[in-house]
Amino acid sequence: MMRRITRIGVDEEGKSYFEEIDIPLKDGGDIGLLSEAFPVKSIIFRRTESDYDYDWHNAPRRQFIIMQKGGVEITAGSGETRTFTTGDILLVEDTHGGGHISRAVNNEPRDSIFVTLE
Repeated sequence: MMRRITRIGVDEEGKSYFEEIDIPLKDGGDIGLLSEAFPVKSIIFRRTESDYDYDWHNAPRRQFIIMQKGGVEITAGSGETRTFTTGDILLVEDTHGGGHISRAVNNEPRDSIFVTLE
């Protein structure tokens, strides 16, 4: 079994792009399926308001972003735009290069959790 998430990476030319990656899940017995542990540095709870738009920027660090409520539209340097909503998980690794654009969707605030990686 796998848990599919979206990664935002950066190519050799500094352009960000989307790719789907699978995180393997193994039998944890009575408690369900589990991934391997990821070493993490911190957790950040975030709310952005309904008018939040952020022009080209890089991720400040490698991090998972877990969408709790609301949504965000992200445009990568490749030109592709995707919308992520409640329950989606991103692995953001474009800490250099041209970055990406983030926009609020549906005129709603967004709650998310940032889990920063070591």
